[in-house]
Amino acid sequence: MSHNTPKDTAPAASNFIRNIVDEDNRSGKWNGRVETRFPPEPNGYLHYGHAKSICLNFGLAEQYGGVCHLRFDDTNPEKEEQEYVDSIVEAVQWLGYDWGQHLYFASDYFDRMYEYAEYLIRAGKAYVDSLSAEEMRAYRGTLTEAGKDSPYRNRSVDENLDLFRRMRDGEFPDGTHILRAKIDMASPNINLRDPAIYRIRKAVHHRAGDKWCVYPMYTFAHPIEDAIERITHSICTLEFEDQRPFYDWLLDALAEGGFFPRPLPQQIEFARLNLTYVVLSKRKLIQLVDEGHVAGWDDPRLPTLVGARRRGYTPEGFRRFAERIGVSKADSWIDISVLEECMRDHLNEAAERRVAVLDPLKLVITNYPEGESELCQAPNHPLKPELGKRDMPFTRELWIEREDFMEEPVKGYHRLYPGNMARLRYGFVIKCTGCEKDADGNTTAVLAEYMPDSKSGTPGADNYKVKGNLHWVSAAHGYQAEVRLYDRLFAHPYPGARREGDAEGVERSFLDDLNPESMRVIRAWLEPSLKHARPEDRFQFERHGYFVADRRDSRDGAPVFNRTVTLKDTWKK
Repeated sequence: MSHNTPKDTAPAASNFIRNIVDEDNRSGKWNGRVETRFPPEPNGYLHYGHAKSICLNFGLAEQYGGVCHLRFDDTNPEKEEQEYVDSIVEAVQWLGYDWGQHLYFASDYFDRMYEYAEYLIRAGKAYVDSLSAEEMRAYRGTLTEAGKDSPYRNRSVDENLDLFRRMRDGEFPDGTHILRAKIDMASPNINLRDPAIYRIRKAVHHRAGDKWCVYPMYTFAHPIEDAIERITHSICTLEFEDQRPFYDWLLDALAEGGFFPRPLPQQIEFARLNLTYVVLSKRKLIQLVDEGHVAGWDDPRLPTLVGARRRGYTPEGFRRFAERIGVSKADSWIDISVLEECMRDHLNEAAERRVAVLDPLKLVITNYPEGESELCQAPNHPLKPELGKRDMPFTRELWIEREDFMEEPVKGYHRLYPGNMARLRYGFVIKCTGCEKDADGNTTAVLAEYMPDSKSGTPGADNYKVKGNLHWVSAAHGYQAEVRLYDRLFAHPYPGARREGDAEGVERSFLDDLNPESMRVIRAWLEPSLKHARPEDRFQFERHGYFVADRRDSRDGAPVFNRTVTLKDTWKK
């Protein structure tokens, strides 16, 4: 597997996880070995929060000369599909990371997990419980009250083994029995009150087929996967902090049984990504897609990585973002503008410049000969002269932005109005002589004369001092294309949060905060060179922002452009 995504090589800032790795290296705990893993469940598409985790896990391994595994935690056959596996593989590759030979699936280890479960039964550390789900909840207790032992907790080893094997062989319906670890029903940590480790699920698995009638719980499978793969630092988000005592208990019990060498993997938790103006909950993302508020999982407004890619966000931008926000133990909110700024920073360096007129108004150069044209030269990138220049045909009729003409200018307006002069960028200085209107009084064309000795790049260009600088496209050589102006999907920083003026007792749905202006589709006039843009080619449309040729809807000779991000933050209050 190879890919050529360029790496952003910003120096790695220190954080508490790197401090732990540094200390382990000093003490010789792992003999300098660093193995991490990114372990998604293949039951959905990755989102911006996963990008932070991917950059952290792969980036850490990269920094210390270690390896990061890509592992699919496929322990829930009813919700998992190959489609999700494929999209996750593609997203991690797109971000520029490589797992080499280290691609794994939890389902690869089902035989061993089953063997470990039988060992726990024989060691008196697990039992088959036959309480219903409701009874189990009642016996579990609360945060302030201890739980009670199940009446089935003291079954003999032989009875437990017999029941567990019959569960495996498909003898019982779903939900009739469950295998639980035997720890402590009075523990202050509810996760240690005999957690479930295997349940009956008569479902076909996307890789294992119908071989199994029992499946391990995620909390049981995950530590085992880490230990089998000899992970050193198992990095996850804060909601797993309460699960760490069970993670340690389980691996300790299996190490005692001789299954794993010490030291055992160490679970380390960090704060998950909380971003304003987006929702990252899987349930809410599914609702947005299923109810048609967005056009599928790769809609450029959705905070999925397939959506981000289609919008024109870059892997380098995500890496910068991950480095800039760092990792911490404390939950906090990151403003979406930080992510947008990271994208702007990278695109400013990477994207060539082009001209597009998004709200076209005809400009007629009355003293330029009809049917003639000449070439003006525009730099492909002002910061990279080595990228050279491109030709822009200049003709009698041009398209300019509607906002670049005012018949009665306001104070401080330096663009076109009758009697005023302005420069056509990369072209000539012109003087506005008037305009044409339709029956309703709307301006249909602006009239001007050009100064033949004022062409950019010639000695005469300096003869004219003008303040206005206008973008333009030749009406004869330019072409019309679909351009999608994307904006934030939500108009409120915390979608669904109550705010002043909301009636008491009225629940607010996150859907109430959808931004009606999140997508506007227009027909724009583009300079001729853009006609040959390939899917995923990125440009700065001068004055307007950064745009990408849509990877799905673009056709040869007819690219569709998506706005990735504006040139400046338009949301600043």
